[in-house]
Formats: sequence, structure tokens, C-alpha cells
Amino acid sequence: MVEIATSLLSLEKEDIVQDIYNLEVAGTNYFHIDVMDGKFVKRDTTEIMRKYTETIKQITSIPIDVHLMVKDVEAYSKAYIDMEVKNITFHIESCKNETEILKHISNIKENNIQVGLSLKPQTPLETIYPYLPYIHRVLVMSVEPGEGGQQFIPETIEKIRELNKFAYENNYDINIEVDGGMNEKTAKEVIEVGANMIVAGSYIIHSQNYKEAIESLKK
Repeated sequence: MVEIATSLLSLEKEDIVQDIYNLEVAGTNYFHIDVMDGKFVKRDTTEIMRKYTETIKQITSIPIDVHLMVKDVEAYSKAYIDMEVKNITFHIESCKNETEILKHISNIKENNIQVGLSLKPQTPLETIYPYLPYIHRVLVMSVEPGEGGQQFIPETIEKIRELNKFAYENNYDINIEVDGGMNEKTAKEVIEVGANMIVAGSYIIHSQNYKEAIESLKK
């Protein structure tokens, strides 16, 4: 089953409560929180994403999928662990070595939160293979992290195909999540090669009908 995580990056904060309600009614599976520190990427969303997460926790039980685009993984992980989110994904590029990566994975899992690893478009897929036995999902970036509304990078399709094949051959039970440039066409392409979670922001938020947009991504 394909699940949809709606990114709140392009929402207007004045309408956040109504939009969260509308997205819940429309059938989103997750709310996707893009946490950027202004260092790992240029944009800084730390404050607004914390407020969005607090609001979600107050008004809905839809699970929260957090994507950390930050240098200090430990500090930001702790903040979202304290808010009892469903999943925390951090970037492999944020870490200096294997020991650090495994430390963050262990810390998140010990708090009964699912953990994911993400990689930028230019990062070789093989760098993530050693960690597949320990994580719940891989978030494949199909755009450069940091801004919404970018165009899908076509080479992502082959990367997902290879990841899905490797996971299957090694009996790794992971979700493959794709983020960036998702619309009806690109979602279909990545689902066909093994993705089972789609992160979409602009395509849903700027649509005339949230429910129709979400359903079109699952087809």
C-alpha cells in the first residue's frame, strides 16, 4: 500500500489549523515536517516547524514524519523525540562516520520512534547499505534538499529501483520514501520501481481539492 506524507512547508501559518483539519479529512497518512537549520541547508524552518508539530499534536492523531535537514542531529532528534512523533529521518551527510550514524539510529529507536536515513541526489546509494538492517525507511531525495517546488531529478528512478532490488535480495524490510517534485506522473514512476511512501507538498497544498490530489498520488 502506498502512503502519502503531506509536507507543510508551503502552508500559510495563519491557516494552519484549518489546513491540518482539511488534510486529515482528505486522507493524508502522515504530516511531513521539514526541519532546516540554516546550516545544513540555507533555509531555516526550525521555529515554524516546531510550532506546526505542536499544533498537530493538539488537534489530530495523524502521525508525524520528521525530516531533519540539520547539522546537529542529536539536538534536533531530542527535540522531536520529546514531542513523540512517529518517525525521525536524518541525513547520512550530516554525520562524520559510522559510529555517529549508529549512535543516532540507536538513540531514536530506544525512544520507540521509527528511524529513517536520507541521502541527497548526488550521494551514492551504496553509502546507506550498511545501515539498512537497523532502520525503518530510506528517504530518497529527488531534488536538492532545502526548498519546496523543485523539479524532479529523473535519475532518482534508477536509484529507487536499485535500492528496492538490494533490499529485496537481502530480505530487508524497509519503506522507500521519495521527496521532491512529486506529482501524479512522477509518483507513478517511483511507485512502479519500488517506492511505497510519497512526500508531496506543493502538489497537494496548491491543488483545488486535497482529497483528489492525494488519491491521484496513490494510483
